Amino acid sequence: MSLSQELENLLQPVRGFLHCETPQAWIDEAIKPENETILLRDHANCELKASQTALWLIRKYAIDATSSNVLLEWAKPYEDFVYRGAREGIFHAKKNGLSAELKPKEGFAHSQDLIDKMVRLIKEEFHHFEQVIEIMDARNMPYSPLHAGRYARGLMSIARTHEPATLIDKLIIGAYIEARSCERFAKIAPYLDEELCKFYISLLRSEARHYQDYLKLAEAIAGSDISERVKVIGQKEAELIQSPDDMFRFHSGIPSFAA
Repeated sequence: MSLSQELENLLQPVRGFLHCETPQAWIDEAIKPENETILLRDHANCELKASQTALWLIRKYAIDATSSNVLLEWAKPYEDFVYRGAREGIFHAKKNGLSAELKPKEGFAHSQDLIDKMVRLIKEEFHHFEQVIEIMDARNMPYSPLHAGRYARGLMSIARTHEPATLIDKLIIGAYIEARSCERFAKIAPYLDEELCKFYISLLRSEARHYQDYLKLAEAIAGSDISERVKVIGQKEAELIQSPDDMFRFHSGIPSFAA
C-alpha cells in the first residue's frame, strides 16, 4: 500500500526537518513477525511518554499547584495501567478528560499557548495509547513495560541547563521525537498487515502537527532565531538513528547485529 499524494505532501516538511531517513536495516528489523509484540509494546510506551513529557512541561512552566493536581488526576489511570498493573476501568479518562479548567501561571507570557498546544497533544497521545492497547488485546498480546532505549536519553544529554534555554531545547527535542515517529510510521506502514497499516497511516497527521507545535512554542519563547539549536539537536538525533544500537525499540538506531 503506497501513501496518497496528500500524505506525501504532509510528510515532505517532516523529512526536510529530519537530518536523515530511517535506515533500511531498522525497517527490516521492525517488520519481522517476531518483533511485532515489541514494536507495539514500545509504541504504547512512546505514546504514554509523549503525554508525560507534555504534562511535565505544563506543570513545570505554565500552571499552579492546584491545576497541576488536575493534570495528575487525568493521567493517573494510564500510569496505573503501565506502572501498577491496574487493568480495570483503565480508560475512563477518555470519557471524562480534564476535571477542571487549567489556570495559567502569572509571569510567563506563553502559559496559555503552552497549555493549549500541550493539552491537545496529551488528549491525542492518550487516545493513541488506548488504540495500541486495543490492537494488542485483539491479538492476544499481553502488555508489559519495556526498558527504555537510549534515544530520548541521548537527546536530553545535550539540552542546556539554564532557563529559558532548557525549555527551548526540550521543546526542540520534542519536535524531533514527534517528527521521527511520523517518519517511521510512514516507513513501515506499507510492510505491515492491513489493520496496522491503516492505523499507522491514520497517525501521520497528528504526529506531523505535534512536531510543528513544539517548534512554534520554542520559537515564540526564544523570541529570536533558534536555527542553530535546531541544527545541533537535529545532528544529535541523526547520530542516534544512524549508529549501531544493541536494543530494538521504536526509536532505536541500526540493529548492532545488522551494522
